[in-house]
Amino acid sequence: MIEYPFTDDAEPEKQQLCPSEEPLVDTFTKISVNEPEVSLPSAVFEKLPEAVRAACARAGWQSLTRVQSFGLPYLLNGRDIMLQSRTGSGKTGCYLLPLLPLLSPDLKATQALALTPTRELAIQVAREATTLFAGSGITTAAVYGGVGYRQQAAALRDGAQVIVGTPGRILDHLLRRSMNLDELRCLIFDEADRLLSIGFYPDMKEVQRCLPPQPVHTCMFSATYPPHVLKLAAEFMRQPAMLSLSHKQVHVAEVRHLFCEVKPMDKDRALVRLLETENPIQAVIFCNTKANVHYVTGVLRGFGYSADEISSDLTQNKREAVLNQIHNGELRYLAATDIAARGIDIPALSHVFLYEPPEDHESYIHRAGRTGRAGAAGTVISLVDVMQRTELERIARHYGIAVAELPLPTDEDVSRVTGARVMAFLEARLRKLTGLEQLRAARYTALAQELASEGEEDGGGLALLAMLLDDFHHGALRENRFPDNKPVRQGESAISMDRRKRLSRRRRSGETKKNA
Repeated sequence: MIEYPFTDDAEPEKQQLCPSEEPLVDTFTKISVNEPEVSLPSAVFEKLPEAVRAACARAGWQSLTRVQSFGLPYLLNGRDIMLQSRTGSGKTGCYLLPLLPLLSPDLKATQALALTPTRELAIQVAREATTLFAGSGITTAAVYGGVGYRQQAAALRDGAQVIVGTPGRILDHLLRRSMNLDELRCLIFDEADRLLSIGFYPDMKEVQRCLPPQPVHTCMFSATYPPHVLKLAAEFMRQPAMLSLSHKQVHVAEVRHLFCEVKPMDKDRALVRLLETENPIQAVIFCNTKANVHYVTGVLRGFGYSADEISSDLTQNKREAVLNQIHNGELRYLAATDIAARGIDIPALSHVFLYEPPEDHESYIHRAGRTGRAGAAGTVISLVDVMQRTELERIARHYGIAVAELPLPTDEDVSRVTGARVMAFLEARLRKLTGLEQLRAARYTALAQELASEGEEDGGGLALLAMLLDDFHHGALRENRFPDNKPVRQGESAISMDRRKRLSRRRRSGETKKNA
């Protein structure tokens, strides 16, 4: 436990942010703070430990952001905490600064591990850590996929105390024994909603198995906490507290109401983009007509999603069969008319999409009520044109709901998010390969290089590779489930089997030497 001076009545000033971060809104007056039951008073810059203030000075920070002012006391006191705050609010500095008094520069071993969903974020965080820790004797290494192992292994061998990396590559180093976590003191989940999503969760559980037996201070940072993240967090943390800093009274355990303004003819593409970037575990897409339900279902299936529909055209037996599928985790997306809006309870439902606003106010409440069940978090996203936006705002005023605009993801946004997900799947699959399978795969190395060097025109190599990656991506999504969603955690049994094989080989090798 680290003693830390706090103040009860100090109002944190707005911080001069580093260039890599986006500034907050103009003032803090619209931000609500939901603190843990056993709360700590907020911090002020002038009363920070000297080493922490010196690090801020190196980064050019002259004061604390709101998230840092409220979050630092819990982190400096070793509290496991889930912190919710918008992107660009200073979360990176919030979890890096408390490492200064916690880590030992003389101990050349991994003492802090920050997990990120993308290589770009890992590089950015590592760069910021290098600035903050300059002159302290604490060194940082970025560990991520898509590049060679040699330089990363050298940094680990040299004893970098802070490691920032993606789960798949971290796991690779752990399995190769070029990294160990015996001296780990702090574990950080940056963008926890994505780290505990489809694609990363199996790797996260494998990394967890390599943690030391002693308690490790664990904290999670995210702009949102969907229901499955709140549920899975307990697997990684000891009695975590929740600290939520959010806008317009949107608490982490409530439903977020968002909308995207989209031209009517672009709604199908907009829906697909949102599904890719939001990556819900399961979702219901509400339409006003049976024709639109049929159309949306066709679009989703055409994009390779596990999707079905429910409307008054179906018999009761068929409806029940479809609902059983989504309850059992066999179905990911359900397109429906308002017939599905009442009385249906889908525990894992993190998102509700309104392909069009309902024709009456009450139906909006029933549709939105399919998510955020039993106090869990949830997200409702409405696709509206200019006229429908006016109607949605009327509904929001009627019920006193804060509805915020969500910028429509661009093609670049989708490419970045899905690319990170595919990399996680591919790395997990690569780790599963036996020696013979690795030899088989090696036969195609020259072909892969050839395809990568060709253009996309006229069915060129890049187009062929993109087609294969897309097919692999959707196949992996259909295979992957969380523990309560059935089938299996992708890669878990295979990795465990691989470990058993290695142990068996070591035993046989030991017996051979002994007999010799």
